[in-house]
Amino acid sequence: MKPTQTRRITSEHTADAVSIWRDGGLVAFPTETVYGLGADATNDHAVARIYEAKGRPSFNPLIVHFAELDDVKAQVIWSDQAEVLSKAFWPGPLTMVLPLADGSKMSKLVSAGLPSLAVRMPAHPVARALLRDFGGGIAAPSANRSGQISPTRSDHVLATLDGRIEAVVEGGACDEGLESTIIGLTDTPTILRPGTITRAQIEQVLGQPVAIREEAGAISAPGQLASHYAPNARMRLNATDWHDGETRLGFGDVDCDLNLSSTGDLTEAAASLFAHLHDLDAKGAKVIAVSPIPDKGLGRAINDRLGRAAAPRPDDQV
Repeated sequence: MKPTQTRRITSEHTADAVSIWRDGGLVAFPTETVYGLGADATNDHAVARIYEAKGRPSFNPLIVHFAELDDVKAQVIWSDQAEVLSKAFWPGPLTMVLPLADGSKMSKLVSAGLPSLAVRMPAHPVARALLRDFGGGIAAPSANRSGQISPTRSDHVLATLDGRIEAVVEGGACDEGLESTIIGLTDTPTILRPGTITRAQIEQVLGQPVAIREEAGAISAPGQLASHYAPNARMRLNATDWHDGETRLGFGDVDCDLNLSSTGDLTEAAASLFAHLHDLDAKGAKVIAVSPIPDKGLGRAINDRLGRAAAPRPDDQV
């Protein structure tokens, strides 16, 4: 495979990226949440290459991204709840898990054998242009090696996937900085992964309570592995003091090495979380101690990512 090339955003390069997708190749591209690693969702070989490039477990399903609502509805069993949520939050950082429609053309590798499909319409203008030009579904998990920190800039993509994929489309830093909220709509509406769209916002739109997935449950959507989003350094969460040898990742008015938000702004903290973890990794941090984050609203999504980053890893000794 040729070394990965960073593609600048011009109409010529956009066409090149779409051509790579049509030929079964892998292209990373920006969304408002994080950079995604995209491939034609109908092409078994292309989707298999996503798993190979990331080192991703094949039982972990993928989100399929679309530009047009009619294309989404052709692949899933649409519902009144999906319609309400799509009008409120699409395009945007909400993924819906819906039953697969009869005759869906999605690769079975995308859904990891489940009878459902995770679908999203991203809001980032570059992503929307690429998806419109492609004219179909693009399977796209985060553009990083599996289990590592999600990328919010193109250089983050290249840090772990250079030489493993054909291209990365340059789109600047991602605005949201956390992966999309995932809601399951195959049964009782259930938050399967928290994100920047909160449970309270969804409940307000649906006019009913929304459940939250139990961590012990079987994997039913992307981003549910216990150890995920992890830097090379070990993590110590809810640190109210600092230990010798630790690198200090703060929140609020605290003395630290790097601050998610010195003013205690959760939106700023979410947008900077992965970028700060990348920066601390690059500086050779061995242990990252993280200030407490309020576990409410957007703070729950931040704590979800931090908890998975700090979880025991497959190579840890028990």
